[in-house]
Amino acid sequence: VDQLLNRMLRIGCQLQCTATVSKAVGQVLSVRQKHALPDLTYDYAALEPHVNAEIMQLHHSKHHATYVNNLNITEDKYQEALAKGDVTAQVALQPALRFNGGGHINHSIFWTNLSPNGGGEPQGELLAAIQRDFGSFQKLKEKMSAATVAVQGSGWGWLGYDKEGGRLRVAACANQDPLQGTTGLIPLLGIDVWEHAYYLQYKNVRPDYVKAIWNVINWENVGERLQTAKK
Repeated sequence: VDQLLNRMLRIGCQLQCTATVSKAVGQVLSVRQKHALPDLTYDYAALEPHVNAEIMQLHHSKHHATYVNNLNITEDKYQEALAKGDVTAQVALQPALRFNGGGHINHSIFWTNLSPNGGGEPQGELLAAIQRDFGSFQKLKEKMSAATVAVQGSGWGWLGYDKEGGRLRVAACANQDPLQGTTGLIPLLGIDVWEHAYYLQYKNVRPDYVKAIWNVINWENVGERLQTAKK
């Protein structure tokens, strides 16, 4: 479902209002299922002291749940607009589709990128790729941390895979823009820097939160995402 949603978002972000685009989006919507909030594989308090339980509970059960609910509502409206051939309504729904669809995709990745047994350094193929493309793991951390802290307003810092170039890239996206749907990079690791991700614990000191999040990164999950991306 997420792959289909990514395809739909890529189409929507381009805003190509043609019969071909409408047909393609309609095909995606016709086979979709209702999106659901994914379960966490760990307790809300499991990432403490780096991310406290109150933040995790609100972030997952309230913020992510809202993106899922609004995405389902938006897709229903979009399907109605397609059935009516109302291109104006389809275009008007694109911002909500991009925002809520991106929010669902981004957070679904984010939860799996974190683990109470995380931290340390990546291993194997992932580490080799990091050393090749950034010089060292420390240099990756510095580059990604700087890009993430520098996001203006709300957004995400990402480590992504450039499938065409066969290399890892650091990127930042505003708001809930999905990495693959807006840049083409395949997401491997995301750091959420919306204030709801850290403010209750770190106040307005975003750099402290970004520094702390490295202690709970699930490098096994990031490595698995790299292997999948390279296929």
